[in-house]
Amino acid sequence: MNSSSKLTLIAAALLAAGSLASAQTLSIAFADPISSVDPQLNNHAGDRSLALHFWDSIINSRDGGKLEPALAASWKALDDKTWEFKLRNDIKWQDGTPFTADDIVFSFQRARSVPGTVASYTGALRTVESTTAKDPHTVIIKTNTPNPMLPLDIASIYIVSKHVGEKSKTEDYNAGRAVIGTGPYKFVSYSPGDRTVFERSPTYYGPKPLWDKVNYRFISNGAARTAALLSGDVDVIDKVAVTDVDKLRKTPSVSVYTYPGLRVLLLQPSFRPGPNEFITDNAGKPLAQNPLQDQRVRQALSIAINRKGIADRVLQGTVTEANQWMPKGTFGYNPEVKDIAYNAEQAKKLLAEAGFPQGFQVTIHVPGDRYPQAPETVQAVAQFWTRVGVKTKVEVVPWSVYSSRATKNEFAVSVIAWGNGTGEAGYGLLQTLATNDAKRGRGSNNWGRYSNESVDKALDAATVEFDAGRRAAMFRHSVKLVTDDVGHIPLFHYQNIWAAKKGLKVVPLLSDRTTAMQVTKVGK
Repeated sequence: MNSSSKLTLIAAALLAAGSLASAQTLSIAFADPISSVDPQLNNHAGDRSLALHFWDSIINSRDGGKLEPALAASWKALDDKTWEFKLRNDIKWQDGTPFTADDIVFSFQRARSVPGTVASYTGALRTVESTTAKDPHTVIIKTNTPNPMLPLDIASIYIVSKHVGEKSKTEDYNAGRAVIGTGPYKFVSYSPGDRTVFERSPTYYGPKPLWDKVNYRFISNGAARTAALLSGDVDVIDKVAVTDVDKLRKTPSVSVYTYPGLRVLLLQPSFRPGPNEFITDNAGKPLAQNPLQDQRVRQALSIAINRKGIADRVLQGTVTEANQWMPKGTFGYNPEVKDIAYNAEQAKKLLAEAGFPQGFQVTIHVPGDRYPQAPETVQAVAQFWTRVGVKTKVEVVPWSVYSSRATKNEFAVSVIAWGNGTGEAGYGLLQTLATNDAKRGRGSNNWGRYSNESVDKALDAATVEFDAGRRAAMFRHSVKLVTDDVGHIPLFHYQNIWAAKKGLKVVPLLSDRTTAMQVTKVGK
């Protein structure tokens, strides 16, 4: 090869490299599985993170419950049961069709009854009696009861287009045919269980996204996410494995970003009466009645857990002990509820008082591919319970199987990591503790079917209370009720931990969502 040819090849390579650099491609490895690209199918963390790239809500909710304009430029309460939302008039769908109030009306109707859902958005719309288009850019929402939190509630509903959505099913969204949004990115491809690829939308009405193209990759294993980052396969990872945090902090080519989190890991005991195949006596014979219905048994199981030991040894200091579903400093957190002290001897006494001096056997089910360190945590819980006489087995189940069975209350003890994404106590109270009632949009994530009339009344009272101080007091009261009743067993609150290659910065957006919009270049 002559020198002229070599120079030509070198120049071509430099041009290709420059082209790649200017393309501004970002690769993210995330931990939460995605059930669908349909933004209204399931209220799952992974689905919601993905949806934020393609879709908007009528208004946006940010950490702490702060509300910001989105598709609606402004909103106000006309009276206790009537709200007016003024929509922006400069927004078009990615196919060029103008966005109008009819899209809001259609989206709210569709979100109530998407076929195949296992985590419905109905709860966010539980107080919405009617949604009407006053004109193309004005929406009137009437509620069936006064609800000062309506804007925060409906901020969780992603808005899809009427002209595409009314002729589309979930499979059309998964195929990309129906992914015509108003968000910052346009759909390119979706490979279930692997990745979604999208590119910057040139018609987006908001700030221009930094990244031209995004490879959004699902890697469930924490060690594999770390390996992908260190090898250069990806630029950013979320939910950094606790065993890798220190190593990554010492890696010169990597930056680690840690923030306080809202997500709580909870055990949900089943309140189903009668025998349960996962609860037996010590000989393996099913018990005639469910011992978890006895408050003394639930109390014994809760205080038998050494939460500090789990936080220090299993999670290596990347979590904080939980005594309720909201972390300290949030709206509705009850500071009068004390940390749950580890007391194995008292746990044994409570079990004996409840008629189980020799204990019994139970199985905890946990998803192996969803919540960081959840299987390891549950193994530790099983050891603590076994020490007080409740011989405990752990079954690790894929999320695709686990979610459908847990929602039907088929297990004895379920595990859920609840995100508390609105930043206030009412969200968890509604979804994980209110009596399960699909028609009223309550308790959709109350997998153990806990039911306490006083807790339901506290939720009802808080829903209609416009005074923030009184509403917070009602939430604190509900925390005390649930704590005394041991309606669930809180373990810890996660920190939000991301890692990125040097030169990139990651900041929180909403709870522990992971999006391309959170990633910027250092200095920008």
